[in-house]
Amino acid sequence: MLSGYRLMWMLVMFDLPVMTKPERKAANEFRLNLLDMGFLRSQLSVYMRFCTSHTQVQTYCQRVEQALPLGGQVNILQMTDKQYERIISFQGRKAMPAKKTPDQFDLF
Repeated sequence: MLSGYRLMWMLVMFDLPVMTKPERKAANEFRLNLLDMGFLRSQLSVYMRFCTSHTQVQTYCQRVEQALPLGGQVNILQMTDKQYERIISFQGRKAMPAKKTPDQFDLF
């Protein structure tokens, strides 16, 4: 049985140099790699992905590491689904409802 304490979220946050054309190309390739891995864009340089286990998080950490561009800084934050439920989001000054766990996992 899946537990909210075992289900995980990954947040990849990055600040990459984009002053030259090759840097912009590398940053864009990194962003596209994240999308190909199933990450969703949460904010401009923040991408997130739902994972079913800590093992899957480690797998995606390795894939992100392989896709890293040469410059800049990339941070990966991991949290359980229960911790993710407590995120408070605002759109302007209006609080947004909490996001749901993806429906695809209702099948299990």
